[in-house]
Amino acid sequence: MDKMKVTYEAMLGLAAEFVLDDAVLKFQTNQIYTAIDKALAAGDEDTFYRLAKQLNELKK
Repeated sequence: MDKMKVTYEAMLGLAAEFVLDDAVLKFQTNQIYTAIDKALAAGDEDTFYRLAKQLNELKK
């Protein structure tokens, strides 16, 4: 019974980690998209390319 509980808790921990990782990824992606929009509106090409590179790195 204890082994089952440890396994269950480990699985819950993994599930929680996946949910948290996904939430952080979505937040960071949204932040970068917002910054990209601002860079485009301002005509800031260097910032746009830097942010686009960051976005591509996040998606790997």
